[in-house]
Amino acid sequence: MVRMNDEERTATFLRNLLEQYKLYLETADKLIVRRNQTNYFYISILSGLLAIFSFAINQEPSNTFYKIVLLLMNFLGMTLCLLWWIHIRSYKQLSSAKFVIIHEMEKFLPFACYKREWEILKEKKYIELTYVEKLIPIMFGVFFVVLIVLTFLNLLAR
Repeated sequence: MVRMNDEERTATFLRNLLEQYKLYLETADKLIVRRNQTNYFYISILSGLLAIFSFAINQEPSNTFYKIVLLLMNFLGMTLCLLWWIHIRSYKQLSSAKFVIIHEMEKFLPFACYKREWEILKEKKYIELTYVEKLIPIMFGVFFVVLIVLTFLNLLAR
């Protein structure tokens, strides 16, 4: 067994920490990519659902079954909006946890760039992207709620 002195142990620790830090930053970047892909998925599905709905509503059929299908489509859209919002919240929690760990690792590095970045953003009253990001499924959701109400009223008017 090779014995290391304190200086060698410290150097080994810092080398290993730097490698681990780099790998951990990659996982944070990959999380951002997955988050963007999830947003794209929901935007695509909901836009497609709205396109189908707008095409279907222009057909103006009068049968009750058709109106119930439209109502169910709108409930599906609203449910997808809720799931999307939950996904965004979950990604925010994962990202926040990752940056707590990154900040802890930076305590041992010469400069804590990510910690400093957040300090600067807080000084500038930065609006977190998650806040803005959550508005999109809410807006889609409100639109689907309006469509549900209109479709339901149309169904009752028969």
